[in-house]
Amino acid sequence: MTDRATILVVDDEPSLVGVLKPVLEAEGYAVTVAVDGAGAVATVAAGGPEVVLLDLGLPDIDGKQVISRIRTHSDVPIIVVSARHQEGEKIAALDEGADDYVNKPFEIGELMARVRAALRRRDSVQRKPAEFRAGPLAINMPARRVTLSGDIVKLSPKEYALLTTLAESAGQVVTHRRLLAAGWGDGAADTQYLRVYMGLLRQKLEEDPAEPRLILTEAGVGYRLADDLRGESS
Repeated sequence: MTDRATILVVDDEPSLVGVLKPVLEAEGYAVTVAVDGAGAVATVAAGGPEVVLLDLGLPDIDGKQVISRIRTHSDVPIIVVSARHQEGEKIAALDEGADDYVNKPFEIGELMARVRAALRRRDSVQRKPAEFRAGPLAINMPARRVTLSGDIVKLSPKEYALLTTLAESAGQVVTHRRLLAAGWGDGAADTQYLRVYMGLLRQKLEEDPAEPRLILTEAGVGYRLADDLRGESS
């Protein structure tokens, strides 16, 4: 799948880079490294990487500024890999345009899964697919039709808007702010509305809404639509 996709690791900790680089290369990726924000922005501007793994605590500029600068000219997937665990930091990075957030210390398996999800999303955006599938769930975008194990699921316009917004970033966290804008416009402000509608979606799409496997909560930040159920029967 990778076809030697290039991963840019942006971190000034030699020990972490020394761990990540061989692991990524063993997974079949090419790896480039930047030790500061200016180098990261320049590398992306030169058109190199397919995914960026970005630390927020850089020696020259804050990682959130790096995200903002990259987003002026590139939609490359950015996964923040940081020791800043505060919800406010996560939300700020995601709102600046990061695609995902992984806390340090992290499990290598989880990080690799996030990288694969970022590449899948990048590829799907380029292909502009007419249908999204994850396990028993299928969304036919042109027909605005949602099915579960082949049965049509009736969704309200807001439920459909929220679900398709999650599907557009499947496997990656979508912030409360982005989901509220999708469902209610930029004037919406109350996450309680979002919790209610996510509960309704789970009632319609999850086998056990109390133990969701499809629509996952990222506490204090947003929601994530699982995209790793593809092997399950539909």
